[in-house]
Amino acid sequence: MKTDVMTLEEVAAYLKLKPQTIYTWAQEKRIPAAKLGKEWRFKRSIIDEWFINHIDEKFEDVINSWKNNHDPGNSESR
Repeated sequence: MKTDVMTLEEVAAYLKLKPQTIYTWAQEKRIPAAKLGKEWRFKRSIIDEWFINHIDEKFEDVINSWKNNHDPGNSESR
């Protein structure tokens, strides 16, 4: 069963970063995360949105085009 919830290690692999970087960012609230007990958990859809929002503004037209083509409410994206 595929889930939208990811571990710290899965997020690090997904973003191609070191787990320590993701851990530090989570501790500093620089990446959206939830701490459940001693473990960090991340929601893939929120990480995707966070990533898109951190792309340099000079690519705004590319991002807007991508969002329009991937918006579930947009009939053109189907």
